[in-house]
Amino acid sequence: MKRPRHLDDLLKRWAFDPATLNVRMIKGKDDRDVLQMRVDMGILQLETTGRPDGELINGSDSYLEHLNLCRLNEPEYELTERDCNEIDREFMQFYHRRICWLRLQFYHRAVMDADHTLRLMDLCEDMSDDPEWSSTHEQYRPFVLFHRTQAEALGELEENTPEEAIQAINRGLETLRAFFVKHDAEEHFDEDELIVRLVELRESLRTEYSVGQTLRERLEHAVEQEHYELAAKLRDELTRRETH
Repeated sequence: MKRPRHLDDLLKRWAFDPATLNVRMIKGKDDRDVLQMRVDMGILQLETTGRPDGELINGSDSYLEHLNLCRLNEPEYELTERDCNEIDREFMQFYHRRICWLRLQFYHRAVMDADHTLRLMDLCEDMSDDPEWSSTHEQYRPFVLFHRTQAEALGELEENTPEEAIQAINRGLETLRAFFVKHDAEEHFDEDELIVRLVELRESLRTEYSVGQTLRERLEHAVEQEHYELAAKLRDELTRRETH
């Protein structure tokens, strides 16, 4: 008797809800953890380590790793059309897994996948001779940085302190500002939707957890005001905290 190839029963047992991100972690056939995302008319299944599709690229865990080896062996290596197509695939796969991690509140995993995407964007810029193709990815860097900052802050809040979470947001905002400056768009920084959302998150943390200025914010303010004796004391206290 032939095994049924349809997905009717599986789709029926897990209805698609367009109002939310439908994500779960379950066990695979060999008892490994896998992620599943219910999408309209189907289900995506993603591996939790390596590439989300589970493929090896000439023995490498990802196309990013594969291309770094290519560049190591051939420093002047330029991306081929096939490389560009595979990079596009990897971008999409890591995007899907990143939003799964965020939905499931696996914040450090979301940071790791965001970092992978950012390194892949850097590689595209370095290795491609087509600026237009590179820019199609670079335009999404703020969105990836937004996810990364959000995930890092929530991870710090979960494992450390609200002050560390606020400082993670500040670091993310600094990185985002550098992107806007690089692309001559600094005048749009404060009004950008992603920036506004991060600032709102930061200020909501201050209010909810009664956090004033963080130690690093006080240090930066002291330096700006040329209060160097206070800055030295704050710097010593910051060093002490970071080493402990």
